[in-house]
Amino acid sequence: MSDVGDDLVRLYQGLRVADVSDGMDALGRRDVGLVDRAIRPIWLGAAAVGRAVTARYVATDEVVPTMSPEEYAEYSGRWYRDQCPYPFLDLLKPGDLLVLDLSGLEVGFWGSNVGLNAVSKGAVGVVIDGGCRDTEEVALQKCAVWCRHRARTTVIGRLEFESLNETVNCGGVKVAPGDIVVADDDGVIVVPQQIAADVARAARGELEADKRGRRALYETLGMALDESVQ
Repeated sequence: MSDVGDDLVRLYQGLRVADVSDGMDALGRRDVGLVDRAIRPIWLGAAAVGRAVTARYVATDEVVPTMSPEEYAEYSGRWYRDQCPYPFLDLLKPGDLLVLDLSGLEVGFWGSNVGLNAVSKGAVGVVIDGGCRDTEEVALQKCAVWCRHRARTTVIGRLEFESLNETVNCGGVKVAPGDIVVADDDGVIVVPQQIAADVARAARGELEADKRGRRALYETLGMALDESVQ
């Protein structure tokens, strides 16, 4: 991604999804970019801001034949290589956030192994309109994942790769490569890159006003100040 994308990501550091939603409202984009609330974090406390790298996968119509376990092991390897590769792993750079359109299917496309692989390439998180499995390990590793389903299955005989870094539909939201994605416990919001700088400025104003108001209440109540009001 471009240096402009890096600059936009920095504008969003520390902003909450709620702030960004308010910033979109301020620019007349009410309810735009709000990803379906069914797409939730695997573990509470996860937060991520990044520029979108997108991929789309669709249901397959191929029928898996009956075979021996040894044959199936070879078949599975071919499926991951030919029908359902993960080509985005070769594109990832620090500050990228994966947005995966799995057609909403309850298939375990994501898990603890690929999650660490993506982190090693610089990904700050992943938003999946589909399934993630190994969820206990994902939480233990603190890989930031938002998904529609906690799944059990593999992609073999279920999903095929369709496109990379094209516009996708994630939770009812149009997401283009380079759009800004913000995700936390409240859910996920996507900001079109063309208006991202203006939205960030408005959102920052909302955050700072909120901090001032809550800091005054902390002091009135005798509460120790924490990072959320500093």
